Amino acid sequence: MGRYFFDLHNGDGPTRDEEGLELPSRARISKELARILLDVARDELADLDRVVISVTVRNESGDAVSVASLTFNNEWL
Repeated sequence: MGRYFFDLHNGDGPTRDEEGLELPSRARISKELARILLDVARDELADLDRVVISVTVRNESGDAVSVASLTFNNEWL
């Protein structure tokens, strides 16, 4: 299907993917999105009560083709 780039947006600001990955299908893109979001969340959730993480997927032309996000909110009572 092509090369896709996964740009991360989190508490550290935006991080642009300059390497990308060759992926054959939308299903594989979705799996990669989930992997990235969960890896970043695992690192960030330990220290924060509110986290918003998003990943924008770009194709080889630089066009955004998907955006996925994960929000964590912990309220102490």
